[in-house]
Amino acid sequence: MNEKEFVEALKEKGIQLTDEQINQFKQYFELLVEWNEKMNLTAITDLEGVYLKHFYDSISASFYFDFTKVTTVCDVGAGAGFPSLPIKICFPHLHVTIVDSLNKRIGFLNHLSEQLNLDHVEFVHARAEEFGQNPKYREKFDVTTARAVARLSVLSEFCIPLVKKGGNFVALKAAAGPEELKDAKKAISTLGAKIKEEYAYKLPVEESDRTLYVFDKIKETPKKYPRKPGVPNKTPIQ
Repeated sequence: MNEKEFVEALKEKGIQLTDEQINQFKQYFELLVEWNEKMNLTAITDLEGVYLKHFYDSISASFYFDFTKVTTVCDVGAGAGFPSLPIKICFPHLHVTIVDSLNKRIGFLNHLSEQLNLDHVEFVHARAEEFGQNPKYREKFDVTTARAVARLSVLSEFCIPLVKKGGNFVALKAAAGPEELKDAKKAISTLGAKIKEEYAYKLPVEESDRTLYVFDKIKETPKKYPRKPGVPNKTPIQ
């Protein structure tokens, strides 16, 4: 998917990019490739791959979840900024907070946001488990999201504690989504959420399977979650 195809594909979905936004994606691609030579940000560095598998794939969450109706978004383990920064470029009103455990990636994100003139973005170097216990961030966001960070049973423990009651957790998953959802049912309920909507669709061009889950936060998360760093991964809530 080249730049022109990317712009057209978004237009078909009702997202009309301005020249400035098109340029922001172009700069994003160039900086990603440049920084990737110094540190491991992504295995995908060809233009067509980045525009399809990073930019378009990230933005596809907005085809099913209305980001125009929310303000604060927290992206857990976003790495090089996916999915939240491509969404932020398309919906500039969003206030985006990214938490990542690797300080080098935070350095990249800070540089990227300066070059792209992104406002209302905050990048926090922390483990997701500790971040979720921080009163400054706990249950403060309209939406939390994540892509390819961990299995849903683990990811729920990272993300749901950050969502305010009445907010949403939006999880971007690949083909294994339905199986992961089955394993995560207990965790989702324990953490105070329930499934609202699920969507199965295909990423264009390569026709690979995608699943998107939207969860409602219906009650406060018990104080003991998230547990200490490393524990959710070793022993997911069952």
